Amino acid sequence: MIAPMPAARPARIPGQRDGADDAVAAGTTVDHLTETYRAHYRSLLGLAALLLDDTASCEDVVQEAFIRVHSARKRVRDPEKTLAYLRQTVVNLSRSALRRRILGLKLLSKPMPDMASAEEGAYDQLERDSLIKAMKGLQRRQREVLVLRYFADMTEAQVAETLGVSLGSVKAYGSRGIAALRVAMETPV
Repeated sequence: MIAPMPAARPARIPGQRDGADDAVAAGTTVDHLTETYRAHYRSLLGLAALLLDDTASCEDVVQEAFIRVHSARKRVRDPEKTLAYLRQTVVNLSRSALRRRILGLKLLSKPMPDMASAEEGAYDQLERDSLIKAMKGLQRRQREVLVLRYFADMTEAQVAETLGVSLGSVKAYGSRGIAALRVAMETPV
């Protein structure tokens, strides 16, 4: 019987890594990352606590850092730098958490618009009804000038052009119309 030949070692190609280098090139192992995390959890939590103000956020940041470094462990070529990657990730996540809080505070600090009470709404409706009734009592040109000027937000020149009257007529109709509205709105219904 012929004895099997020993396995021939493949020729080394220049630039190719041998087995010891492959372990480093493959990144940090899950076991090494887990051990680093367990050994330095308290210090990472302390780092987050210096940057953030509540314990729950600190724990979330440290756990998220572990998850992110775990997902990118192939990029951690030197296992000795695993802790440095975890620390930097904790710092970056803490910064992000603070930015989100600041943005939230800016958005919340804007005062909410005051809601009108039911009484105010009813009063506003009465005023609108009174104004509409008073507007109906004006002369046609006065009403047209006031509607175009104040409700359509046109300039006096635009109103004059729209109605085909002079600028002086717009001013006269406007002032007379406002005077008539004052009188009509002051009289009790």
